[in-house]
Formats: sequence, C-alpha cells, structure tokens
Amino acid sequence: MEEAAQNLGHGNKQLAERVASSTTTNLELTVEAVVEEYVGSMGWSQFLHVFLVSIAWVFDSQNTLVTIFSDAQPTSWRCVNNSSSSLCMSSSSRGDVSSVCGLTPGTWEWVGGHESSIVAEWGLICDRRFLAAIPASLFFIGSLLGSAFFGCLADASLGRKRTVLLSCILSSATAFLTSLSPNIWIYALLRFANGFSRSGIGICCIVLATEVVGRKWRGPVSQYGFFFFTAGFFSLPLIAYPTRANWRNLYRIISLLPLSYSVLFFPFVSESPRWLLVRGRSKEALDVLKTFARRNGKTLPENLSLLNPSEPKEGGENEALTKTCTKESLWRTKWAAKRMITVMIAGFGVGFVYYGVQLNVENLNFNLYFSVGINALMEIPAIVFGTILLGLTSRRLLFSLSAFLAGISCLLCIIFAHGKKHVKKAEKSSAGSWAQLIIEGIGFMAASIAFDVLYIYCVELFPTNVRNFALSQSRLSLMLGASIAPLLVAAGRLSPSLSFLIFGILSIFSGVVSLWLPETKNAPLYDSLKQQEEEEKHGAVGQGNIQA
Repeated sequence: MEEAAQNLGHGNKQLAERVASSTTTNLELTVEAVVEEYVGSMGWSQFLHVFLVSIAWVFDSQNTLVTIFSDAQPTSWRCVNNSSSSLCMSSSSRGDVSSVCGLTPGTWEWVGGHESSIVAEWGLICDRRFLAAIPASLFFIGSLLGSAFFGCLADASLGRKRTVLLSCILSSATAFLTSLSPNIWIYALLRFANGFSRSGIGICCIVLATEVVGRKWRGPVSQYGFFFFTAGFFSLPLIAYPTRANWRNLYRIISLLPLSYSVLFFPFVSESPRWLLVRGRSKEALDVLKTFARRNGKTLPENLSLLNPSEPKEGGENEALTKTCTKESLWRTKWAAKRMITVMIAGFGVGFVYYGVQLNVENLNFNLYFSVGINALMEIPAIVFGTILLGLTSRRLLFSLSAFLAGISCLLCIIFAHGKKHVKKAEKSSAGSWAQLIIEGIGFMAASIAFDVLYIYCVELFPTNVRNFALSQSRLSLMLGASIAPLLVAAGRLSPSLSFLIFGILSIFSGVVSLWLPETKNAPLYDSLKQQEEEEKHGAVGQGNIQA
C-alpha cells in the first residue's frame, strides 16, 4: 500500500515536471505578438523611445534645406559710393539683378554684403548662375548614394541605432567643414559629403520608431518624425536671419546640434528587437522587449521565447545576411522587385516636387524669410491631416490624392508667376503675390502629405530583413528627383512658369503610378520575404495574391 502510494506520488511528480517543462517551452511568439499582447501597442516606454529617435529629424531637415538661404540669389544691389558710372546708375534704376551683368566689377555691391550667400561671395550670377545649382544637386546625389549605403548597413551589419548615430556624427562634421569652403567647387564637394552623411537619419529613424509599436500605431508614429522635420524646417529662418550677413555662421550653428544630440540623448535609445531577432540575437531582442514592458508597468511570461520566421543558419546567425547585402534577396524576388520599382517611380516625382517647391520659394513674388516660414507652417497641418487620414482611409488612396492635389496646385501657380527680370519689386501685384503664395502653400502641404505617407507605406510593403534597404531605395528615388530640382529652380529665376509646370506634371504622374501598389492598412509587419509572400498568397492581408 505504501509502495503503491510512493509510486503514485512519484508518477505525479514526473507528470508535474513534464507539464512544467512543456509550459516553459510552449510559449513561442513573434515580436509583433509580444508587443500587441504583453508589452502594449503604445505605452510610455515606446512614446519616449519614439520621441528620442524622432529628434534626429531636426538635423536631417536643417542640413537638407539650409541651401534655401546659403545658396539664395540676393534680391538687391546698389552702386558703390565712389562710383560715378552713368551705366551703373541707369542699370540701378532697372531694379533687377540681371542688370549688373554688363557692369564693371567694383562699381556695384550687394546690399546684404558679399558674404550673405555663396552667390554673392563667388559671383554666381549671369553666365555663372547655373553653378549655384550644382551644390544642391550634388547634395541630393550624395543623399541618393548614402541611402543605399546606410540602408544596406542598417539591415546587414550595423543595425538601426548605430547607423543613426554614425549618420548624426558625420552630418555634424561635414556641416562644419562646409563653413570653411574656399570656393564653389570645394563647397559643392562638401555638400555632396553632407548629403551622403545625413542619409542614415531618415531611413533608420522611421524604421526604428515603427518597429517597436503595435500595428494600429504605425501610421501615427511614422508621422511623429515629420513633426520634428518641420521643427527643423521652421528653425531655419530663425537661425538664418540673425546670420544673414555671413552664410558660414549658419553652417557652424547647425553643425553643433547633431553632435550634442549624439552625446546627450541618443544613448537612451534602444535597438530594434525585430532587427536583433532577424540577426539571430534573440536574447538581446527579448531583453529589449522586457525593458519596454517593465517601463509600461507590465511583465513578460517566464516561458516566453521569440519565434524567428527567417530560419537562422549555423551559429545562430543569418549567414546569408552576413555574406551579402539584403538587396540581392529583394531584387531577386520577382514580386518584391516589381513592388520596389513601382515605389521608386512614384517616389521620384514626389521627391522632385517636395524638395523642388521648397527650394523654389525664391522664385515666388514674396519675401524669402516669410515664404519659408509659411511653407514650414504648412507642414504642421500636413502632418495633422496625414495622421488623421492614415487612420481613416487607405495608404494608396491618400498618397495618390495628395500627389494629384500637389500637381494641380503647381499648375495653378503658373497663372500668378512673373519673370523677375520683367517686374520690379515695387510694381508687383500684392494680390497676385498673396494668391500665388496661398496656392503654393496648399500644393506644398499636399506634397508633404504624399512624401510622409510614402515612408510608412514603404515600411509596410516590405519585411524586416529588407525593410531598411527597401526604405533606402525609396529614399534613393526621392533624392534622385530632388537632385534635379535645383537645376529647375535655377531655370525658374528666368521663367517661374516652367518650373511650376514641370512640378505639376511629375506630381500627377506619381499619383497615377501609385495606383498599382497593394493596400497595407492594418496589415502585419512580416519578418522575411518568404513569410510575406506565403501569407499574402493565402490572403492574410486580404489581397488574395502578390500585387506589383
């Protein structure tokens, strides 16, 4: 009897151990499931994380748009006091910058001083006016190449966090060196380097922010970064006006900010748990999720382990990722390649219009500082409306309608465009200027919405193991469009109607192309190309099949 009881007790103990053992190994979940069920879709820890990450957008904006002021053509000149040249006096009465082209050097001067911009310092007017567009174009070409480099780096080896840090430090260094430029060619080369350096900020910040929140928060969170981009845009007139007599001081000021951020704030940012998991570092990924959960007042189950959809190779690492950049997987997968090409074509037009309209403010019939301030303010309703509409309508519809509105607004601006060489400032129609500024502001707001939506759209269209690279390719197309825009802005100094016409046509074209993309609203974030293809083929997103 006692022996039977002991056997029964021993059997129960073994059963309990097996149950306990199964309990400790049974709970295997994806990062998305852990965030949704245990960490919280959006808690205090994620809010702080997104806030700290998004601050970097300020420096991205400042380094991108600083040329609006540093490369601007001065609006007025005067004859020097000791000049008695009748030609100078008669040219001065004509009131336009092109009238100085036939004057003898030394008989006239810029009202704002010869260091007010690179155009004034290096004489980039008349037959040299297109040289003023080269630095801005090279900046965006640098951004184009940097997007591919940092996107690959962030996916394959360095990670999202360290890529942002590297980009901030390089942006600070190249901005400061730009302030020391002795001529237009060194300046253009350093602008190229600055464009290359800042590319890692935008593409990694948006991924780093969206990969730690639940699916319903991805849309709003993707827009938070653009609030800071707008803050950087709005800060430029405030920095540029006190430094208007010396463009070099403007670069020195903006070079200090990313360096300070890298030292004071960025150490508190966490790496993406999705990226860590894909890289085979599941323990670190779980530790990050535990930290987020703890700060949200929650705890993860003791028996929790993370499910990695992309099967790791030997040694627990994805050796395919280590040996080659993930672009090979994306471009060799037919559905992903078709989708990427469509995104890039749409992005080219949006980038051309978004950056081109901002740089083109000098061709408006209005004060430069005021025009830039208005454009910056228009970013705020663009972000607010974009955030609201992302929750109410589809990504595809919102992007295409925004691109259409931007294009139509640019075409309407032609009605109020006047060539600067034919119209004196004193004779400009105030009503016409205000009408043009309002329509241009509406067009820029629409272009801003399309630009912002494209980022979150691209994040949702591709899986974790190629997401950063896909976003970098999207940004590459945006920068390619942006690199051509400064040349059009330079041409617009002679014919503003031409610049607005091309902006309008390209924006409408982008809206049409986007209609071939699939919808991703409320879709899960996949971790591998194979997983996404299988899930979409089985209708997990309601698509029924992989679309181009």
